[in-house]
Amino acid sequence: MTAQLNTNRRGAGMFRFQDVTLPTGVRLRYAAQGDPAGPGIILLHGFTDSWFSWSEVLPRLSPSLNVFALDQRGHGDSDRPDTGYALDDFAGDVLAFMDAVGLGSATVVGHSMGSFVAQRAASIAPQRIERLVLIGSSATYNTAIEELNAAVQDLTDPVPVTFMREFQESTIHRPLAEAFFAGVMAECLKLPARVIRAGAAGLCAEKRWARQERLGMPALLLWGDRDAYFLREDQEALLATLPDASLIVYPETGHALHWEQPQRFVRDLEDFLLNARSTPATRRQPA
Repeated sequence: MTAQLNTNRRGAGMFRFQDVTLPTGVRLRYAAQGDPAGPGIILLHGFTDSWFSWSEVLPRLSPSLNVFALDQRGHGDSDRPDTGYALDDFAGDVLAFMDAVGLGSATVVGHSMGSFVAQRAASIAPQRIERLVLIGSSATYNTAIEELNAAVQDLTDPVPVTFMREFQESTIHRPLAEAFFAGVMAECLKLPARVIRAGAAGLCAEKRWARQERLGMPALLLWGDRDAYFLREDQEALLATLPDASLIVYPETGHALHWEQPQRFVRDLEDFLLNARSTPATRRQPA
């Protein structure tokens, strides 16, 4: 990591969309921005989301970072295979994507489902994941995941708009701009019912997201104290699996904290990128 990030200019409107076909058998769409020679950052969205989940984050990130926001398999404008929605499949895509774009290693930032994928990728190839940033995450699935899986198994096409709206609204506490939430809805309604069912079932097939009891790379946990899916005790359990981790709590904020507070999220992310290697991790909970 370089000694400092160039934060004088921001990348508004500078990201570009590209496609890559991976050896895992899927074509992924992704948004890329920043300096190709800069530190690699991979952004992984949550369940039913897409690159658009990061659309308020990307313009605020330093242009000195080499950033990739993926549409994971089945999501956004990537391929939707008939099968292959286990956690290993998603994690395999991330590692294959890194090969395809020439990233020997990278920081992986994941929200919710994306954070589970990040943990699995880090346990498969720990030497390639420099740092983890886990938003609204946990170490294991819980009753909220089980309830979500049960709720989606009867879905058929067309997926009801009201169902998806209620799901997306359950991930936030603070109100969002109407245009942004409309974009979120447009992206999640791209998913056919079979992908939603398979993705949820794939999560419930796993007791733990990581294969190892502990992951040694520097990690940052970000959690909103109004998260309807994961509790503070889930964060404590996750900290126990990450010996070099810190936790930042966002007061009065929901599960999708990077939607509700993108400016603060970028500040915390870039602070972590600067300090993760040199400063011992401590738990902190700013007011």
